[in-house]
Amino acid sequence: METATIHGGCARVGGAAALNRSYVGFKRSGALNQVVIYTDGACKGNPGPGGWGVYLRSGDVEKDLFGGEAQTTNNRMELTAVIEALKALKRPCQVQMYMDSEYVRKGITEWLPGWKARGWKTAAKQPVKNVDLWQALDGLVSAGGHDIDWRWVKGHAGDPGNERADALANRGVPLFN
Repeated sequence: METATIHGGCARVGGAAALNRSYVGFKRSGALNQVVIYTDGACKGNPGPGGWGVYLRSGDVEKDLFGGEAQTTNNRMELTAVIEALKALKRPCQVQMYMDSEYVRKGITEWLPGWKARGWKTAAKQPVKNVDLWQALDGLVSAGGHDIDWRWVKGHAGDPGNERADALANRGVPLFN
């Protein structure tokens, strides 16, 4: 499993296969609520009708969220799931954010600073795809006050939280299919 942590918009990437670099975040006084979140996106055709799913757990409290779009891509649904998960948090939290999308995990922990520095262009000087969603996610992470540990899990490999998020994402597809 690869992990990366963002503290107030600063990232620390760790894990066996991840880059070994760190950025200094800020210290926070007081304990934060601990929340475990699993997110996933689904698309029937790419592009095509798609759905996103979120499974949140804090102590004994669990919450399921899902939705979809009529014409979208899998990457957009993966990003939307993370955005909707963060929107659901009502106060700053310590978050373990699980996803099976390396696109989202690497985007937020590795690529985002470069995209912003280049005016939302890639290293190849092309416009960043899904820039509207990346900007929304960046704003939520920067302003939310959350401590987020970004964790990748292998999809469809039996992880109960990932399987639940996947089922929720697939429930969102028929809403537009």
